[in-house]
Amino acid sequence: MQQGVIGRIRMEFSTLPDALQRVAEQILDDPGEAAQASIVDLAERAGTSTATVTRFCRVLGFRGYAALRVAIATESGRAAQARWETDIDREIEPGDPLDTVLGVIASADVRAIQETAARLDVENVKRVAEAIAVAKRVELFGLGSSGTAAREMAFRLERIRVPCWHREDAHKALTNAALLGPGDVAIGLSHSGRTREVIEVLAEAADQGALTVAVTSFEKSPLAEAADVVLTTAVHETTFRLAALSALHSQLVALDLIYVAVAQLTYERTTEAFEVTARAVQAHRLHDEPTSHRAKRKSR
Repeated sequence: MQQGVIGRIRMEFSTLPDALQRVAEQILDDPGEAAQASIVDLAERAGTSTATVTRFCRVLGFRGYAALRVAIATESGRAAQARWETDIDREIEPGDPLDTVLGVIASADVRAIQETAARLDVENVKRVAEAIAVAKRVELFGLGSSGTAAREMAFRLERIRVPCWHREDAHKALTNAALLGPGDVAIGLSHSGRTREVIEVLAEAADQGALTVAVTSFEKSPLAEAADVVLTTAVHETTFRLAALSALHSQLVALDLIYVAVAQLTYERTTEAFEVTARAVQAHRLHDEPTSHRAKRKSR
């Protein structure tokens, strides 16, 4: 909780009631000042009550305002110490040079990955990995950029002999979810957690007794409510890269951790699979020419 609280407030801002949004605005306007303010001061600035500030803290998972202040102060101190050369919240203008754009994008993605790492519950990851390691069937489903992350995960799991499928069509995903059963795993990806098709697929898989996993940026979203396990990611938007388009790196971090955990649990099987698959494609890789051959060709 102590890392990424500002990013989380930004991300969940639109889902908060009006009174809680006013509290969030005061914190986001000046996190450093908010970390120094008393609960009474913050409530007055937000035009609300101390009870509302306390409710805001609990919505974020903190016991009270004191814990929230510590988290904000800790995060603000880290950001200052890091001395970011580029403001990740600045707008990218049409005429900005590409080196400036690169700095904004890189800073935003690095921060999102760090916050995702802080938010991931490793016990949940372990539970999912253990289920995948012995599952007869693993189904992944996501649309848009979330579909890209699902497809990459399916490729990785297939490579280590996990019976895994990524469905790009909602009807195919639903019909295959209906064929799942106890011991199988269904993973749904949606940044917002409100993509109807993904929610329907997880709900169908749950009805059949499969373990359902949601990868989303909103832990209280409809998708999260439909899942047995929720893995929460973080996102930092930049100009031209809205949240849904910026979520890919964070989703891949969560999925990559699951993949590596599965590989650890199936070490011998995974090692053998790597050797077999490497041999299968070896003939399609170009090899370096011996130095003597290159020298002869240059001398011609």
